[in-house]
Amino acid sequence: MAYISEKPGIGIRLPSIVAGSAARPARKHKTARGDGTFSYGLPLLFLFFLLWEIAPRLGWLNPIFFPPLSDVCRSWIGLAQSGVLAKHIGISLQRAAIGFGLATIVAVPLGFLIGRYALFEKISDLLVQTLRNTSQFALLPVFILLLGIGEASKIAITFYSSVFFLLVNTISGVKAVDPLLLKAARSMGTSDVDLFRKVILPASIPSIVAGARLAVKSSIFAVIGAEMLAAKSGLGYLIQQSQLMMETGDMYAGILTMTLIGLVVNYLLVWFERWATSWKGQSDASPH
Repeated sequence: MAYISEKPGIGIRLPSIVAGSAARPARKHKTARGDGTFSYGLPLLFLFFLLWEIAPRLGWLNPIFFPPLSDVCRSWIGLAQSGVLAKHIGISLQRAAIGFGLATIVAVPLGFLIGRYALFEKISDLLVQTLRNTSQFALLPVFILLLGIGEASKIAITFYSSVFFLLVNTISGVKAVDPLLLKAARSMGTSDVDLFRKVILPASIPSIVAGARLAVKSSIFAVIGAEMLAAKSGLGYLIQQSQLMMETGDMYAGILTMTLIGLVVNYLLVWFERWATSWKGQSDASPH
């Protein structure tokens, strides 16, 4: 008999064959994957940027509508030096962060309840499926009509666009917990609170973080879309106004800024997943 004690605060006696089979694949998977996906992708990214630079200069694309990358970089530097870019970034990130934070507060506890208790799932599933299959962009005019063109409508659409990614992935993570661990913890007299805190929550973290990565992207996309439609500030407003004024360098600078923010947040979540699941030797997360 062997103890599986990687999960903080709980030691469960299981047959050694189970413990061995649970440990070996993790080491093999970690060795096989490694952490070199970022460096392997650099040549193709460089080729994409090179094509962006030369295509307008060779006349393959109209430089008025698609300027070379060097011109876009000069526009980006100008926006950064003037402080305009930082202002719009801060406003957009604030809106996205509030919506995402509210979605996390609602979705994660609700996902635990739905994933853990079958009756709760039966009652709520139809409503959840109906709402998650309704496009957030189709509802954007509804939010504006109900909440106005101020901050409330933008935060609401950001919340709506991210909450279901977190909810569905939390439910999946709870349902994927090894039933043997749950039975073993129950047999030791573990309370519901300790079961969630010491077994279900640690085992669900990879799935929750995967949902958070999707939710962050969706929240950024949603706030940009809302700012394009009804706003006087934010990256979406900057992109839309630059397009209307035919300042295409500024427009692409705003788009690249949005992409860079998404990449940084994505890699931060990947790092958090690896840190949060280090107790079981899991380091298989990779950005997509």
